Amino acid sequence: MTLQALFDACRQLFERSAVPHQAWQHEPILDYETDARLARELGWTAEPTKSLFLRCKDGSHALLLTHRDSRLDTRRVKAVLGQRPSVCSDEEMSAVTGCLPGAVCPFALPARIPLLVDPALLACEELMFTPGLPEWTFAFKGLHLPDLLAQLPNPVFWLGEETSH
Repeated sequence: MTLQALFDACRQLFERSAVPHQAWQHEPILDYETDARLARELGWTAEPTKSLFLRCKDGSHALLLTHRDSRLDTRRVKAVLGQRPSVCSDEEMSAVTGCLPGAVCPFALPARIPLLVDPALLACEELMFTPGLPEWTFAFKGLHLPDLLAQLPNPVFWLGEETSH
């Protein structure tokens, strides 16, 4: 999938779900330093998310959606997936998702890739993420995260729960 197709899929997701959001176009964000600088310059108040693309021992993949400052808790992820994950290489992630390193889009993945979601995100007033194109940022209210996830074809697992949603 091209970066433009990822962006279009995100935009369509927000339209389909009727979740209000904000969008900003800016210089590409591919690292934390640029993200922090633009957040200051543009006055962003939304909490930044992190999309970690994971590889499991059996060669399957999953995506962990969490807060930017959270660390990968392999025990929690293993409790959901049944196997220990590792962070995927940039090359493999790009080949599977079409995303650029540092700008993994959590809402436009192939349907076979499960999403593992940190429930701490629900406590955030607003969340922001990269919708495929690294020169765009979207933000939405954290309470709408379940509404967006319900529109996706991917299996969704909340960390700390055993069943999919």
